[in-house]
Amino acid sequence: MAEVEEKNKYSIIVPTYNERLNIALIVFLVFKHIPDVDFEIIIVDDGSPDGTQDIVKQLQQAYGDDRILLRARPKKLGLGTAYIHGLKHASGNFVVIMDADLSHHPKYLPHFIKKQIETRADIVTGTRYVKGGGVHGWTLMRKLTSRGANVLAHTLLWPGVSDLTGSFRLYKKSVLEDIISSCVSKGYVFQMEMIVRASRKGYHIEEVPITFVDRVYGSSKLGGSEIVEYLKGLVYLLFTT
Repeated sequence: MAEVEEKNKYSIIVPTYNERLNIALIVFLVFKHIPDVDFEIIIVDDGSPDGTQDIVKQLQQAYGDDRILLRARPKKLGLGTAYIHGLKHASGNFVVIMDADLSHHPKYLPHFIKKQIETRADIVTGTRYVKGGGVHGWTLMRKLTSRGANVLAHTLLWPGVSDLTGSFRLYKKSVLEDIISSCVSKGYVFQMEMIVRASRKGYHIEEVPITFVDRVYGSSKLGGSEIVEYLKGLVYLLFTT
């Protein structure tokens, strides 16, 4: 496995907005859990007013600006465009996308990498909805909302994966470039569109069970407007994929 890993480089794209309290810990944990892997962390910050970028610059001094890349944008421009922006600066042949709020624990990265190497998958996605996966820190209502959203999407779209709305994934860079160019959704629907289009295109997708932990610091950015956008996106994908 180590021999194969040496030939691969992983570009980890982490979009941020007001993650000053989380970003240093997430970076530390990535270095801790994949010490023998060639990787870079690309932080796409959307003009956070809380000083997130100042913390990232300190991390660059500690770890090197070749390992920690700050690719800032002037304001909030959406999750999908953040990945596109980060992808432009990715030098790896694999790309990992993950959240900065510690809901995606870096301890799963070795499992993603191992699964991809063993199966030669185009995409490895983290899932909360198989044995060994789950959520921690959610209210019953949020669990029911998330599960209901997934069941509804499965019923209508038949995507072939158990967790459509998860955003902790590993892609072959060429595959991500292909899929992302055909996606039009923004925000939380973007993740669903990505995996549905990948499935329709016949890409090999594997899953790794993860436990999603509600954010440790800061406030959740999911609200009623995102749920409405999700339902609109579901209808859009039903008629376009």
